Amino acid sequence: MQIARNISNGANRERVSVAVVGAGQAGLAISYHLQREGIDHVILDGANRIGQSWRTRWDSLRLFTPARHDGLPGLPFPAAAGYFPTKDEVADYLQTYADRFRLPLRLGARVDRLWSEGGSYILAAGSLTIEAKTVVAATGAYQMKQIPSWAPALDRSILQIHAADYRNPAQLPMGPVLVVGAGNSGVELALELARAGHPTQLAGNSTGHIPSAAYAFNGMLFWFLANRVLSIDTPVGRRLAPKSVAHGGPLIRRTLKAVQSAGVELVPRVSMALDGWPQLEDGRIVDVSTVIWCTGFGRDFSWIDLPGFKPAGLPEHDRGAVPSQPGLYFIGLPFQTRLASSFIGGVGDDAEALARTIAARLSEESPEKTLQGYPYGVLNARELPIAYG
Repeated sequence: MQIARNISNGANRERVSVAVVGAGQAGLAISYHLQREGIDHVILDGANRIGQSWRTRWDSLRLFTPARHDGLPGLPFPAAAGYFPTKDEVADYLQTYADRFRLPLRLGARVDRLWSEGGSYILAAGSLTIEAKTVVAATGAYQMKQIPSWAPALDRSILQIHAADYRNPAQLPMGPVLVVGAGNSGVELALELARAGHPTQLAGNSTGHIPSAAYAFNGMLFWFLANRVLSIDTPVGRRLAPKSVAHGGPLIRRTLKAVQSAGVELVPRVSMALDGWPQLEDGRIVDVSTVIWCTGFGRDFSWIDLPGFKPAGLPEHDRGAVPSQPGLYFIGLPFQTRLASSFIGGVGDDAEALARTIAARLSEESPEKTLQGYPYGVLNARELPIAYG
């Protein structure tokens, strides 16, 4: 069931207090808290189904955190505390969450451009135009597959596939595999391929790992570390944050030693293509049938047409608020306030704080409670019409 609030101002433009861009876990979490604050808003997303980004990940993917720590605000994850949910279970949970709280979704509405006009923000999503005093970007920081510029120089006999397009070992031809990138995704795929019988090499620098003791008691210690210790409010968190954002976070529930024990060969980073074959930083040439790029994703904020925004860079923000653009916020960024900020079970705290900030700002600008079609402001949630579609 898809649900949307119909708050219109003219035939071609709709007017809301807050427009949320992105209906992943971050967008749903901020919507939940905006709803609790009684703020009229809409969630825009280009997909036609909630959880679509999870459904298209590799088949064996499971969350790195147990179900105890995988719930969004107001609805625990429906599984035993120590169970690690599959990617499809996560997608189904997100759909259930949106339905349970009747969140104001507009699916199939990809935002092409955001700009400012007359003291408001304008969002163009195909034929839909939204005018809002406040915008929350909940698209995350990973939108575009990142592959080295020299990848096309590899021999055509080598299958190249990004982790975003990998599903299972059956996709790959027989023969050795080079997994490029030693972060969490690279380690998971290297383990799977080695166990499936592929001679596997894992190339890249270590990102470190969370000590195994942290996972005791259904991950309670890890969750404390990820939320309280590794945060921008602590010295150790502030040291880790730039490394985590630039090079990927530490390995969770895996170690490079365990990868080696499974038969994966650890090799240095890949530096270039030489005569059609991958060359390592130590000069060795790697003869492989497949290269899997676990090199992450680039940022694409090209839809934000505002002064000072760079399409490929992370926005400058203070706990999600953009100082240079009053009324523009981000949610779900890596290490937005702590390591857990981009985790499904960790985004809720940031969303709650951001919703309170937005409510306070809207109340200052328009303290009177209003109904649709009148000046912006904070609405009583019970007064807001809901259209079911």
